[in-house]
Amino acid sequence: MGQLFIDGAWTSAVDGGRREIRSPADGSLVAEVDEAGAKDTEKAIAAARRAFDDARWSSVPAAQRGDLLLRVADLLQRDRDRIARAETRDTGKRVAESEIDVDDVTNCFRWFGHLAAADDGRLVETGIPTARSKVVHEPVGVCGLITPWNYPLLQTAWKVAPALGAGCSFVLKPSELTPHTAIILVELLAEAGVPDGVANLVLGAGASAGAPLSSHPDVDMVSFTGGLVTGRRIMESASATVKKVALELGGKNPFVLFADADHETAVDNALTAIFLHSGQVCSAGARLVVEESAHDRIVDDLVERAQRIRLGGPDDPDTETGPLISAAHREKVEAYVAAGVAEGAVLRCGGERPTDERLANGYYYPPTILDHCNQDMSVVHDESFGPVLTVETFTDLDDAVRIANDTEYGLAGAVFSADHGTCEEVAARLRHGTIWINDFGPYVPAAEWGGFGHSGVGRELGRAGLAEYQEPKHIWTNTRPGPTGWFPSSTSRSTPGSGS
Repeated sequence: MGQLFIDGAWTSAVDGGRREIRSPADGSLVAEVDEAGAKDTEKAIAAARRAFDDARWSSVPAAQRGDLLLRVADLLQRDRDRIARAETRDTGKRVAESEIDVDDVTNCFRWFGHLAAADDGRLVETGIPTARSKVVHEPVGVCGLITPWNYPLLQTAWKVAPALGAGCSFVLKPSELTPHTAIILVELLAEAGVPDGVANLVLGAGASAGAPLSSHPDVDMVSFTGGLVTGRRIMESASATVKKVALELGGKNPFVLFADADHETAVDNALTAIFLHSGQVCSAGARLVVEESAHDRIVDDLVERAQRIRLGGPDDPDTETGPLISAAHREKVEAYVAAGVAEGAVLRCGGERPTDERLANGYYYPPTILDHCNQDMSVVHDESFGPVLTVETFTDLDDAVRIANDTEYGLAGAVFSADHGTCEEVAARLRHGTIWINDFGPYVPAAEWGGFGHSGVGRELGRAGLAEYQEPKHIWTNTRPGPTGWFPSSTSRSTPGSGS
């Protein structure tokens, strides 16, 4: 396992490139996989183009496409243990978390399976008795799907399921760091009956294997989840051929906490919001925006509990959170924390590599809290994508909303208060794509996911998630056709000798 999948066949990279995949938990070798280059991706695009142009999948009735997605969901559950362990080996996260991911992926395929089957367009009222107006949804075409390393299978499913449900063909390029669950998913798609050429997989770095997906004229749409800098580059590249673009680019998400919130609930949720998966979550609650009068008690408790969170690898039954994805990413997080301290933030806990020998070979970084932050600091605005919480304070509701909205991102946010009216007002005023009230993190496939501002364009999941892979077409039918009479001087007349 570890080859490319192009036009229904597993194949090696044209130039013979190979890449080692190593576990971030201990640096051990997971596997070697093929490393694609631009030539391989161009081959995959050509296969996807042929498959779409001959309508081998797009012409399949929507109900049958939906049935196939439901078969994939069943296969995911059949192979749940194998998939979860593959996800864990690549990412270093606990197996229990990976199992939850597989269940979420299964639910995603089921949601889009049912949605695709029910998508038969809509009739539009014209007010004209002799006219029929209908809007139908057609597949956008060939899609380039580029997915990240933090939730490899989940983020892949959010793209693959609606793309197939809409009738598109695609080329999938997973993160070069975490390819194995994408490989397994493509195996399951083939087993479920996806026609050759419809689902294609290339493995490799973004600069080589991924770049053609945003620039090639035979790609109609590109969907990317990842960092802001890469997202901007993809949007710029796609503009030359006016591709449809969907981007999910992360966030700097506020956790707004009023003094009247239940203390235990608030502290527990704040810890989970930032330290789950070592903060490597696009919607992590990385900014604690806490009412001034509650600051000391809340932050003291957070610091005390954060220091007790147990770091470890997936094979340690006592592990509560795992490593960062790579040495380079850990260095980035370290630089981020150092910059915050240099700007005046107070380091309350964490902030340096653990000394525990059992963690020496992995890329671990402890839960870290930077207190007394303000909006002039880069750490308040920049995304660390690690286990680092910044703390800011507010005095009243207006102040809380102003601080929480002071970000170029707008993916998610939360508000905690015993006063429901306060929660509803804050939720209404926050400029973020998902708002949790007295909770943090849950989602369902039926609800749209995406952000405002620099968090991206477009939406995944929900009805809008399917629409990203569709083009609406309006069909107007005149049920009693006849001349319009608009230009009476040009109306047909009898001529001499015509016999009229």
